[in-house]
Amino acid sequence: MGKPNVFDNQRHVHFVTFSCYGNRSHLSRDQCKRILLGALNHELERHRAVCVGFVIMPDHVHVLIWFHETGKLSSFIRDWKRSSSRSIKLFLLDQSQFARTFPKEDPIWQKRFYSFEIMTEEKIEEKLTYMHMNPVKKGLVDNIAEWPWSSARHYDSGKSVGVPIGWLRM
Repeated sequence: MGKPNVFDNQRHVHFVTFSCYGNRSHLSRDQCKRILLGALNHELERHRAVCVGFVIMPDHVHVLIWFHETGKLSSFIRDWKRSSSRSIKLFLLDQSQFARTFPKEDPIWQKRFYSFEIMTEEKIEEKLTYMHMNPVKKGLVDNIAEWPWSSARHYDSGKSVGVPIGWLRM
C-alpha cells in the first residue's frame, strides 16, 4: 500500500484526523487530553498555525488547522504527535491499572493521519458541525457545549477559536 497523498501546496484549512494506536482509548483520561492540548498550543505557536476547531475523543482527534505558509502540515502533525506521545505514555505507564492494558513498547498514535483540504467557508462549517457532534453521537454528552475537550463551547458562545478573517483571500 502506497503512502497517501497529502496536498499542502496551497493555503487551505486542513481537516485532520488521527487515531490512537490499535484504536485504544488512550485519551479517555482527562490528563491525557490536557497533555494533547498543551502540545497543540505549543506547536501552533512554534509553526505559526491557527486552530480553527478541534475535538478530542477517547480514541481519536479531529482538528481544523490553517498555516500562513504552505508545506507545513506534515511537520506540524509529526511534531504534535511526537511531543504529546512522550508525555501521554509516561503518564499512562505511571497509571499501573491502565498500563497493563497495552504493551509498553506500543506507540500511542497510529503512524498516519488523514487530511481533507477545505476550500470554502461552508465546508468549514460542515466539518465543525461534524467534529463537534462526535461526543453527542458517541453518547458522551447530550449537548455539544458540554464536552470540555472541543472547541464547540467557544462557537456556542459566539466566539471563534481562530478562523482568520478573509482566509480565502490571504
